[in-house]
Amino acid sequence: MAEIVNLRMARKARTRAAEQAQAGAARAKHGRTKAERLAADAERARIDRAVDGAKIERGDDRQED
Repeated sequence: MAEIVNLRMARKARTRAAEQAQAGAARAKHGRTKAERLAADAERARIDRAVDGAKIERGDDRQED
């Protein structure tokens, strides 16, 4: 005997599977893991500290009359 299949449910399941595959591809293409985001933030903070430490303060507070 053949198995009875609800076509509406089968169609929805097929659509859901296709959407999940598309979402997985988008995550792989655009997403970063939490560790990668934290590492990038730490690197950016390190560079900012290095740049701020290398700035030269000028004493332009003199008033010329």
